[in-house]
Amino acid sequence: MDSASGPGGADPTAPEGPTSTTATTSEAAAVGGSTESTAPPSRYESQKRRDWNTFQQYLKNHKPPLTLGRCSGAHVIEFLKYLDQFGKTKVHVAGCPYFGQPNPPAPCACPLKQAWGSLDALIGRLRAAYEENGGRPESNPFGAKAVRIYLREVRESQAKARGVPYEKKKRKRPSSSSTTTTVADVGGSSAAEGGGGGGDGS
Repeated sequence: MDSASGPGGADPTAPEGPTSTTATTSEAAAVGGSTESTAPPSRYESQKRRDWNTFQQYLKNHKPPLTLGRCSGAHVIEFLKYLDQFGKTKVHVAGCPYFGQPNPPAPCACPLKQAWGSLDALIGRLRAAYEENGGRPESNPFGAKAVRIYLREVRESQAKARGVPYEKKKRKRPSSSSTTTTVADVGGSSAAEGGGGGGDGS
């Protein structure tokens, strides 16, 4: 299936200027509280919780029912294939005249599937959720080699079918001078660099 700021308001970590940042920090310290205690969950955290609940429900409905402890990489791949039925990305089959065309001129009967980017982001969230819910990193089924291989095969096949190459985006690292300026602009508070959760791709 294709994969973050807090819902319902502005990002609580966004700087508003030296005065408001300092006042907020001082008020929190005066009452012995934390500005993060009442902050709404980020979009990433909300999505991660929904994804985890969906996977838990999938395990319950599995025949035979599965427990998390018995879940393997093969079951994770089975789950990803199950999600394809809810996909919205047209993936042309080899015999389709539009195979490999990024912008087909007319509709076709090829299936809709989950886009690789969405599946990749989903696995990242579920991998984190598994460990946050008591799972051991070494037994995390979402980090299994078989799952990584499956995702790579989906990426390559969809790139050929859709004529859309997938390239890794290089993150631009801010220079030390720009980072210093950002901190200084908010009264020396490191909160300016605090960000929300990552978004889902794809």
